[in-house]
Amino acid sequence: MRHGDRMDHFDPTWAKTADRPWDSPLVESGFARAFRTGRAFPTLPFPIHRVLVSPLLRCVQTASEVLTSLCAVDDDPNARSSRDVVSLDPSKVKVSIEYGLCSTLNTPATRLDVVPKNGIFPFDVSKLEALFPSGTLDRTVEPVYNEYETTMDTRSRNEQTLKALADKYPSENLLLVSHWTGVAVSVSAFKEDTRVTKVAYWGYSELRRPVCWENKTFTARNFEVLSESGRTSVTYKAKLKL
Repeated sequence: MRHGDRMDHFDPTWAKTADRPWDSPLVESGFARAFRTGRAFPTLPFPIHRVLVSPLLRCVQTASEVLTSLCAVDDDPNARSSRDVVSLDPSKVKVSIEYGLCSTLNTPATRLDVVPKNGIFPFDVSKLEALFPSGTLDRTVEPVYNEYETTMDTRSRNEQTLKALADKYPSENLLLVSHWTGVAVSVSAFKEDTRVTKVAYWGYSELRRPVCWENKTFTARNFEVLSESGRTSVTYKAKLKL
């Protein structure tokens, strides 16, 4: 799933005074939209067991609202955001940060006016983890990537991370909160001759791991893409064959 509406795309002046102008938060209304998106996930024909999140703030904030809605207990059905939730059951879903889901972070790929002067894009993981609902953080998880990769092709990294996570948690349904590229790769890498043309905020794809009937295990090497074009705010079409 792609993160929600990012501040710097709605307020062009925000970056001028921000401490981390390359790491935009959500706009205020984005928190409520993230919460509502989480409300919709229980209608899927399967439960979500684990959430893996890009370390960028907009993704962490999106995941936190989704997690709260998924873990809410006996709360008001008209709740609009995590602020309206009184009680949580953190055992329902677990979460951790995964650098492999990060977007491209290097000087050539980032606007020159927001690039850190030293070229380093730092993260305070403890502060980011503190944004998740209490009790949902899984501290035992070893991420696929322990830091963001600045030189590797972002699409290749996202594909490798997706496959590695699926193999790492073969019996769990995963929600990956990522970026435009991450969602696009989740479709184009597993749907032959397909090009993703749009991923809206909150857009997501659905992938299913096929079963190897010989030993009754799941494999991540040939996902089936379940989302139809446009159904989940991800638009794709067949590539032109020359």
